[in-house]
Amino acid sequence: MKKLTVINSRSGQLSLASFRELWDSREMLMLWIWRDIKVRYAQSALGVSWSLFPMLSQVLIYTMVFGKLVRIDSDGAPYALFALTGVVPWLFFSQALNAVSSSVYGAGPFLQKIYFPRLILPIAAMFDKFFDFLISFCLLLILLAFSGASFSISVLFLPFLVLIIMIAVLGFGMLAAAVAVHFRDVLHIMGYVSMALMYASPVVYPVSLVPAEYRYIYSLNPMVGVIEGFRSALLATRPMPWDLIAISASVALCSLLLGVIYFKAAEAKFADVG
Repeated sequence: MKKLTVINSRSGQLSLASFRELWDSREMLMLWIWRDIKVRYAQSALGVSWSLFPMLSQVLIYTMVFGKLVRIDSDGAPYALFALTGVVPWLFFSQALNAVSSSVYGAGPFLQKIYFPRLILPIAAMFDKFFDFLISFCLLLILLAFSGASFSISVLFLPFLVLIIMIAVLGFGMLAAAVAVHFRDVLHIMGYVSMALMYASPVVYPVSLVPAEYRYIYSLNPMVGVIEGFRSALLATRPMPWDLIAISASVALCSLLLGVIYFKAAEAKFADVG
């Protein structure tokens, strides 16, 4: 008599077993990431060059509007470079947040047919956009090198700043992804949220324009400390803003904790997406 093996999900349970299950499925995670990257660039004449278009087009527009017409202060750096160092991390955050938010809804057919750790979905969506970020970041370094920009020793902390982006993306993105299972409106709203957050982040202007008494409240947006940190490391415009980075990192960690807890609690309903 053949044994019947029943695979039970740990929906609603956040434990070490959940992360062990995720680690055991790491090969599936890698395949999922590679599948997303391949599908996105399949039959594309320009290939990965498309990942540079949003960055270059936004920098051009911001330079013309905010650098030439409005003449916003850029902390002494050329405005094009100032905008570039803000746009690169911001695009990673924005695009990855939208991808993670729609990761569960977009995987409906898979969720209804096979069981796998659901945490794979937001993590794979985030790393898919991380691939684009790496390409943009390499171009950023090349452009900075040719422009004669002076890097500071703080450039060694850039991986830590990128980690903050990843944590914030997963935290807020998993919250949105779990809510979107019940309320699809969230997926439409996320585009407007990203646009509002862009202007609430120091992408086209420096933090120094924000009144000092509101600066710590302003840095509750996790991208504030990250973007200012990028500029400090790559343009050496100001000292590394550790106070803002600490607040941004704390908010990102809190969002990750809440996001994972809510995501796991909502797992039981994921198979109902369609």
